[in-house]
Amino acid sequence: MHKMKIAAILLGLLPTMRLLACADQADSSAERPPQADPVQAVLAELQERAAALQSYQSKLDYVVRQPILESQARRRGVLYYAKFENRSYLRIDFTSLQYDEEAEQAYREQYLFDGVWLTYVNYEGRSVQRQQMAEPNEPVDAFSLVSRRVPILGFSKIDDLQNQFEIELVETDEATARAFRHLRMTVKPDSIYRDDYAAIDFRIDRKLGLPARVTAVTAEQDVHEIALIEGRINKGIRRTTFDLAIPPEFSIETVPLQKDTGRTSG
Repeated sequence: MHKMKIAAILLGLLPTMRLLACADQADSSAERPPQADPVQAVLAELQERAAALQSYQSKLDYVVRQPILESQARRRGVLYYAKFENRSYLRIDFTSLQYDEEAEQAYREQYLFDGVWLTYVNYEGRSVQRQQMAEPNEPVDAFSLVSRRVPILGFSKIDDLQNQFEIELVETDEATARAFRHLRMTVKPDSIYRDDYAAIDFRIDRKLGLPARVTAVTAEQDVHEIALIEGRINKGIRRTTFDLAIPPEFSIETVPLQKDTGRTSG
């Protein structure tokens, strides 16, 4: 008789026990934080590193492949970037050029972005072109300016990347994953880059937290491959690094600001 009473009591408690178990599971689920979007996590870290960037220097290996013409050109040089008094500067010095399988040759070419002006020095053509890219009282980040000519993204305005691209995190082999995070970006139909690029892949160096390799496919299906080698972050760069010594005999062309084509994303 006692056993029957105990069994009846336990049976009566089962619904309550099930409710308590469900409540415990609900509480446990509520206590667990939502899983972070892996792409958002990578972009947030990239934004933090880019915002803290005061100077940057690296070797530059820049290859342009043209599959339709079955040709390629490789330029090597150095990139410098720094901020001074709330204004940024970026200089690219190319020192060599190689076409296809030909021997690499000395070749001098310079780009200077100062937030307002792009200055291009062609030593072979003995000419200089200065193009205004922004209003003098509204300078933009030099990395944003360079992205219009060279697909180096991920150093500024990271929060704007998702407005311009569909972004996914690409799984790679274990060895590559230890060194890099790999993002693939597909240009959105209304993106400001829609006439320039179809897709861009870039690999973020895990140690530096900044892009180290960029592969961009243009609207014409040309492929731009950029490697930023031996990057140095916030090691200090002199202001005079961004002073160009232009030979007096070079011709100079000045191009005024074209407001309808101005862009500030990068």
